[in-house]
Amino acid sequence: MNVYKTSDISKLTEGNSYVGRGIVIGKTADEKKACTAYFIMGRSANSRNRIFTERDGAVFTEPFDPSKVEDPSLIIYAAIRKYENKLIVTNGDQTDTIYDFIKCGKSFTEALETREFEPDMPNFTPRISGMLTFADNDFTYRMSILKSADKDGSACSRYTFSYPAVAGVGHFLHTYVCDGDPIPTFQGEPERIALGNDIDEFTRSLWKSLDNDNKISLYVRFTDLATGEEENRLINKNK
Repeated sequence: MNVYKTSDISKLTEGNSYVGRGIVIGKTADEKKACTAYFIMGRSANSRNRIFTERDGAVFTEPFDPSKVEDPSLIIYAAIRKYENKLIVTNGDQTDTIYDFIKCGKSFTEALETREFEPDMPNFTPRISGMLTFADNDFTYRMSILKSADKDGSACSRYTFSYPAVAGVGHFLHTYVCDGDPIPTFQGEPERIALGNDIDEFTRSLWKSLDNDNKISLYVRFTDLATGEEENRLINKNK
């Protein structure tokens, strides 16, 4: 068994109708850039009525048609925010929690100790989060998943993973294993994926592999480690 095997992310998502929301963080094969990606999927009309927008380096989920919004509490939030040398990406309003804690000199882990899974019984959707810390033309990153300890949502289990940036390697964390009723939450460590150097190839491959009925939006950012220059790709199914 090769525990260091990396997989093509499209092979992990294609044919799976519902992996939910997903985060990817890693370093390109040429060691020049950091990759950060986030996508959302949805089954209900309320979830599908969304787009990504970008403002001042931050990425937000917003209603595509505001008149059709039923409950904005779990679907409208800042997905990506920057503070100094840190880039935060999450699947909910814990983005702001992490941002506020970091701004006060506290840690990623301390911030998430104050949060738990989403209160959407019976699914209890996990909160997934990531943070890149840039320094000396390189970076490290953390990923986290907060999920219900049991089927009743009586307690929260918190898992945090800390990674060095390794050339050509990324980690993929998503909310669900697959579709279901209730939907089974992600299990185990973030999945190891292979990263190339081409942002367009990565974006196309991932977007194409997501279920056509349930995919909503995808955002990909490559950050040049030497210059800090950012290259972004944003795809919204709703146009």
